[in-house]
Amino acid sequence: MLINERITTCGIVLECKKVLVAKRSVGAKTCGLWEFVGGKNRYHESEEETLIREFDEELGVKVEVGEYLDGVDFVNNDTLYHLKAYRVSLLDNSFRLSVHSEIKYVSKEELLTLEMVPSDLMLINKLI
Repeated sequence: MLINERITTCGIVLECKKVLVAKRSVGAKTCGLWEFVGGKNRYHESEEETLIREFDEELGVKVEVGEYLDGVDFVNNDTLYHLKAYRVSLLDNSFRLSVHSEIKYVSKEELLTLEMVPSDLMLINKLI
């Protein structure tokens, strides 16, 4: 039985036809998996504010949030999540990783070979 419903966001950063992905550090629930940067929406935030905060917290960079791209729904721990993807532009490249061990830009073909978190994989299948 679902107890809760939450919005979560992810930012799609494109650079020279490659997309930015980040690998979760050891200790995290999704450690070792690749993902798009983003996170859970705090109840007082807009989706854009969530992405700005998450990119600052996770990568130490400022971003500008662009158009809504697509979304998927998934269930985790009795909670229905609405994952919403937005185009995001980096305003600087001075990365400071806090919850990731690695970041990189990958082509569409490379993206399909990475071990991604399940919710982002669902989104990739819709976007590609």
